Amino acid sequence: MPAQTLPDHCRDASGQASVADRGKVTVGEINHFEYGWITPALSYALSVLGSALGLVCAGRIRTATGAGQRAWWGLLAAWALGGTAIWAMHFMAMLGFAVAGTRIRYDVPLTAASTVIAMGAVGIGLAIVGTGRLTATRLLAGGFFTGAGVAAMHYTGMAAMRLDGTLGYDPLRVALSVVIALVAATVALWLAMTVRRGVAIIASALVMGIAVNGMHFTGMSALSVHLHEGRGATSGGTEVSGLLVPIVLAVVFGVVGLVYALLAAPSDDDRAGAAYVAARLDGASPLVEAEPAPDPVGLRARSTLAQPGAQFPSRRNTDRNP
Repeated sequence: MPAQTLPDHCRDASGQASVADRGKVTVGEINHFEYGWITPALSYALSVLGSALGLVCAGRIRTATGAGQRAWWGLLAAWALGGTAIWAMHFMAMLGFAVAGTRIRYDVPLTAASTVIAMGAVGIGLAIVGTGRLTATRLLAGGFFTGAGVAAMHYTGMAAMRLDGTLGYDPLRVALSVVIALVAATVALWLAMTVRRGVAIIASALVMGIAVNGMHFTGMSALSVHLHEGRGATSGGTEVSGLLVPIVLAVVFGVVGLVYALLAAPSDDDRAGAAYVAARLDGASPLVEAEPAPDPVGLRARSTLAQPGAQFPSRRNTDRNP
């Protein structure tokens, strides 16, 4: 049904249909995969990439030597997990979301707020589990804050949508999506504090990608849209195509920055080498030198004389000392 232009007296202050017209609603047909498999595939790839980078950065928190380094790696891990694996994944999946009969726009301040919520929730969770010995209480507390933040990010992002209709949610499926977010966040924090090897990081990132996407599409399945009977052009906000370029640029520069930070950071071997050099310069070698073995037959002296360029005693000195 093509959009109709309503006269001014039929609109409210926000430019939507008036209250009288809103009483006449129809259920809108929702399509979560308007572009086929490409948007869910890209959203899963983003969640896996962000999870892998986040796990590596979280691993650096455990080996950091000072509070400043721990805060730095915690910030990078929050950006990787909250900004890329969760928030960017959400809006990449939303590129394939459409409702028949109305155009969808997004409120920019609320969209930006959802970013802050995602990163802040992950940062709080990492601070809880990463500042002391990992216990069940710390893990559950961090998982609760992070999972609640992930769910809040999702529904804040949904609240940022502007369309000519009313959003409704199935409470049971909303509750299920929140439970998935809490469990996924707890498992993610546990993996972040325990996984170290490359193969385990990749496997964990693949599992985390499934959990993040599962929470998103479970929450999306709870959504229903009731379109206004007298529909007009949707006003307010920005179309998703207008947000695409800033989101892509933020993800690209964010990923490049994370990779550069990981490559530029000194490894364990670098730190060990620096400590060895510092100890040598201070005159205290960390290596214990063994005592020289006894040489009763002069083998060491003979081998030295046999080396190229060795100075042999003169004939005169030999004659004097038979």
